[in-house]
Amino acid sequence: MINIGSEFQLETIVTKEKTALNMKSGDVEVFATPSMIALMEETANNCLKEYISPEEISVGTMISTSHVKATPLDMKVRCVCKVTEVEGRMVTFDIKAYDEIGLIGEGSHQRCVLNREKFLNKVYNK
Repeated sequence: MINIGSEFQLETIVTKEKTALNMKSGDVEVFATPSMIALMEETANNCLKEYISPEEISVGTMISTSHVKATPLDMKVRCVCKVTEVEGRMVTFDIKAYDEIGLIGEGSHQRCVLNREKFLNKVYNK
């Protein structure tokens, strides 16, 4: 059972591959918004792995986020997610990202827990 209030966190370092310039989401070498969102999704996905069976996966269904501060190359970024709601197969998270100075982004993310085989069969039979 997935517990409301459960938390999980991940860290990454801002590398050239994770910059807005490289991701084509901007023209400078700072932590890209798509990279921040990917870290948020990865953090929530990993949080759920503690609760679901090996036959299950979680897929992102919604993310609403703000990216409020830029982070330079080589700085550490830490993402923290907290389960705020569980309704059937849907799990909602409060997610925050911090660099070594402070908050850089925050938002809400929702994931759906699904049977891996059924999901893939549906996808590949389109």
